[in-house]
This record gives sequence, C-alpha cells and structure tokens, in this order.
Amino acid sequence: MTYCCGILVRDGLVMIADTRTNAGLDNVSTFRKLHIFSKPGDRIMAIASAGNLAISQSVLSTLTEGLEDPNTGDIETLMNAPTMFQAAQRIGRAIRAVHATEGPALRSEDVSFDVSFLFGGQIKGARMRLFMVYTAGNFIECTTDTPYLQIGEHKYGKPVLDRAMHYDVELYEALKTGLISMDSTMRSNLGVGLPIDVLVVRADACDADLNHRIEAGEPYFHDLRSRWSAALRAAHQNIPRPPYKNEKEPKT
Repeated sequence: MTYCCGILVRDGLVMIADTRTNAGLDNVSTFRKLHIFSKPGDRIMAIASAGNLAISQSVLSTLTEGLEDPNTGDIETLMNAPTMFQAAQRIGRAIRAVHATEGPALRSEDVSFDVSFLFGGQIKGARMRLFMVYTAGNFIECTTDTPYLQIGEHKYGKPVLDRAMHYDVELYEALKTGLISMDSTMRSNLGVGLPIDVLVVRADACDADLNHRIEAGEPYFHDLRSRWSAALRAAHQNIPRPPYKNEKEPKT
C-alpha cells in the first residue's frame, strides 16, 4: 500500500509520496515512488505511483526509454512532449503498452493489473497542471475547485485536505497541510510509512524549489506530528459534551 498526494495552488505545485511497500507483515521494503523529470528553465515533471510495484516500474522504464509513434516513427518521452496534456497521454499509452505485454501473464496467476499515477508539472510558456492517471490509461485533471488529487490509501488523509485546502493557500502552507494529511494516513495504516519524498515547484520557475526526503526522526516532521495530535486533543476537549439525556421513548 502507499499514499501519494498532489496539491496545485496559485503559487505552484506540491507532491508528496511515502516509500513503503510490503508483500506481507514480514516483507516490508523502501522504494522511491516520486520520480522527477526535469530540464531546469524548460520543464519540470513529477510522477508519483501507487499499486503494483513491478507494473509501475515497467511503466516508468517505458516512459524513460520512450514509445514509438506509429505514424512518424519518432520516439516519444516525457522530456520531448510539447504539452503537459500530451505528456499525460503518453503515460496512458505506456500503461496500456505494459498491460498488453504483462496483462495475460498476470491474469493467468490471478493477479490484477493495478497501477495509478499522479502526474504534475509545467513546461515553459504553459500553465502548471496536475493529473491523475488510472489503470486503464485515462486520466482526470485537477481544478481550482478541488486543488488536490490523491492515490493509494487516500481516505485517512482526505478529511484534512477537504477542510483546509483551497486554491489560494500559500505554497508552503499547502506543503504543511499535505504533511498533516500524510501523518493522518500513517497513524491509521501501517502500510504507509517513512521515508517521505517531497517536491515543491513554484509556478513559472520550471525547477524544483524543494526536493527533499523526510527520514525517520527528522525534527520538523516529528514536531508537526506532535503538535497536530495535541491540537486535535485540545479541540476535542474544548467542544461541549452532548446535551442529550437518556429517554425512555424517543421524541417524535
């Protein structure tokens, strides 16, 4: 299991991904799930993956090596995509190509073809965009109404984003909220865990403002977790108790 979230606000993009993978209680490993493709000043793109690790690695390798355009014979990669939309389409094509190759073998072993991606970034001269790409290769785009997308074990961290996130949130405030969302997920699901990879990109910079890995014991993240837990306890204690009394018959 994993948890990744992408947040697109007016000032830029935040992407966060954990690194835990497991195939049972006694087989826990760390793999990077947030991958960056960049040419500073021209473009920066990031892909966060969830689902079957072997499939996601195959898709990323296909994107790195490139896909042949059947009409022109050109090799298409993320680095030569003219737009973010066409780059998202290439991710979809790579998923379908891997499915065509590996899908029959997986079905024969009763293994589902399970993978999803968050894809965000900016190409010089165009606006910053954020997409979620599904197992079938189709995708949706983040909007200003709901300026975040999630993949993996998303349900525990969603309430935090629902309450706090909007398009005009300052960029590093968005990062803080995303980390609280990650902490909420980690506390409720042992399949999500440290280290956490973080990318922050300012709009129109076409370069990383922050590319950082949060390791276990890092002082800021430890303090954030403690403060959020204390704030929740304080909020709970400050809410009055329910005024309801035991009644023999419910009111109609």
